[in-house]
Amino acid sequence: MAYLKFNKDELVNLEYSLKREILATNRAGGYTSTTIVCCNTRKYHGLLIVPIEEFRHENHVLLSSLDETIVQHGQLFNLGIHKYPGNYEPRGHKYIVDFEYEPIFTLTYRVGGVSLKKEIALVHNEAQVMIRYTLLDAHSETFLRLKPFLAYRNVNSLGKANMAANIHYEKVENGIRSKLYNGFPYLNMQLSKAGEFIPVPDWYYNIEYTEEENRGYDFREDLFVPGYFEVPIKKGESVVFSAAVAPAVPGRLKTKFQKVVEARAPRNSFVNCLKYSASQFIVKDGKDTEVVAGYPWFGAWGRDTFIALPGVTLAANGDVKTCKEVLDSMSRQLHNGLFPNLGKGEYAAYNSVDAPMWYFKALQEYGEAIDDTAQVWKNYGARMKAILTAYRNGVTPYVQMHDNGLIWADEPGKALTWMDAVVNGRAVTPRAGYQVEINALWYNAVCYTLKLAEEAGDQIFVKNWAGMPEKIAENFVQTFWYAEKGYLADYADRSGQNIFVRPNQVIACSLEFSPLTEEQKSGVLTVVRKELLTPKGLRTLSPKNSLYKGLYGGNQETRDEAYHQGTVWPWLIGPYIEANFRLYGASFTEKAKELVNCFEEDMTVYGVCSIAEVYDGNPPHLPNGSISQAWSVGEVLRSIALIEKFGKTASQGKKNKK
Repeated sequence: MAYLKFNKDELVNLEYSLKREILATNRAGGYTSTTIVCCNTRKYHGLLIVPIEEFRHENHVLLSSLDETIVQHGQLFNLGIHKYPGNYEPRGHKYIVDFEYEPIFTLTYRVGGVSLKKEIALVHNEAQVMIRYTLLDAHSETFLRLKPFLAYRNVNSLGKANMAANIHYEKVENGIRSKLYNGFPYLNMQLSKAGEFIPVPDWYYNIEYTEEENRGYDFREDLFVPGYFEVPIKKGESVVFSAAVAPAVPGRLKTKFQKVVEARAPRNSFVNCLKYSASQFIVKDGKDTEVVAGYPWFGAWGRDTFIALPGVTLAANGDVKTCKEVLDSMSRQLHNGLFPNLGKGEYAAYNSVDAPMWYFKALQEYGEAIDDTAQVWKNYGARMKAILTAYRNGVTPYVQMHDNGLIWADEPGKALTWMDAVVNGRAVTPRAGYQVEINALWYNAVCYTLKLAEEAGDQIFVKNWAGMPEKIAENFVQTFWYAEKGYLADYADRSGQNIFVRPNQVIACSLEFSPLTEEQKSGVLTVVRKELLTPKGLRTLSPKNSLYKGLYGGNQETRDEAYHQGTVWPWLIGPYIEANFRLYGASFTEKAKELVNCFEEDMTVYGVCSIAEVYDGNPPHLPNGSISQAWSVGEVLRSIALIEKFGKTASQGKKNKK
């Protein structure tokens, strides 16, 4: 039996099936995403979504959906499904009898004596989606009718019927090509065998996306249908439909489809699902290799890249080559000690105080993986020193090192750390001043750089930074340690400590170089375990706090108010597990396994085969946010690698005792 599988009762229950979404990426920025019954519930859903160079490389939905209709004896059985005001029409999901996700997304429909299998494949490194239809059973002449719904708009917007759209089409081999608006590419829609295209140009009005409605956004759009394809299909025969920016060769579609299937990585276990999901975040963009922060709406973010990178490359499959490519790509974007938090080139926003600090952590993981710190220094030493120097001198008027060796970050109206939600110009979690994780990462970065500099014999740098770790460590403890309760303040400003119980303090316990004693680490982990730990990661605020919000949902303002005020973030499980291993060693192995295994059930919930961006702070900790988040997947994979590492230590210890 397949690992990722849903039965007929689950599939026909829309309350269940519309909450489970699939994702396939082409490793070049494009993707396919919809629900497990192929009913789009988000403006971000579609069969072919690709970045368009002419529009700042932003993703655009070209082909929204494709309705299939089985035609027998003049009777039509439409297998599609769309939400319109007040109803779903057609209701093709009721014909679904089987779902599989391996090796590719597959649905089986049964209508009377007809059984039809539908398989969707997105081609890697191309702007092409292919759908293979196989008639498994039929007792009389059967035709397959395919109706494409075109969107031709940015993923963040919705389209409406208009007179500016070019509703004409051009014939290509075994199909047509359409281009609704100037600046867009043509969409070539072709079949593997000759059929007939019947032009019936029309707009389909007020198609609704329920998840957008739930999130407080505009949720209705009009889609254009140029007509439909009709092709005869015999029992046992397969027909491949292709939608692509470049014209396809119809005679090669079947072979190409099969090669795509055979190249797919297995998704037959929890770990293999995570590895497959990890590979989807890696994107090649010209000479750059990037990590997409999450699907369906995130791009490449600097902070997320460095946090996710060790997990989605090194821990996933020991891929040091891709890890280095990403590090090199990001290193080329370093400017005055900062990495872009989002965007690149002229559109880059350099507004993340912690991204450079996580760069050092990623380098540490990479150095351990290649077991060659000399190579790390050779390739990245100059940039490491440049970052530290920039912070020491003051990166901006708002981000600088004070005489006590600590980093101060405070820009009016901005949230510079990962807790970056802003509502109506107000930071929801104002943390201006000395932030605990920033300064823990800063201490780690200084110590690691000095270690490599000493090994390389860089005496000038060593001399210039001599005594700095001791100064940072002493003032870190003095600034953040809350002795009365035995944990770390979240931040400190000119008024003193903010002693809200938040997860950022656990990062100080997880790093290779920590300014804390073992006793202090134990105090932090005890508080975090009691007040923040859940089966899905760490809460961002203790439920004991009056500002705690246990549910994440509603419109953008409501969601942002809860984003870091109690909402659970899975990626924080990585620092938590690492901190416990550093303190307790192999004895924490079984507990770590329990925590990681809590995510296995998520493989068939929300984003199928992946881990969500966030979860509710309150039980049962339902998933929300993006359906597949890089640092969520990456940190769970890295946690598994830590378990293997310390588990081997435990096993070796038992052998030695014998």
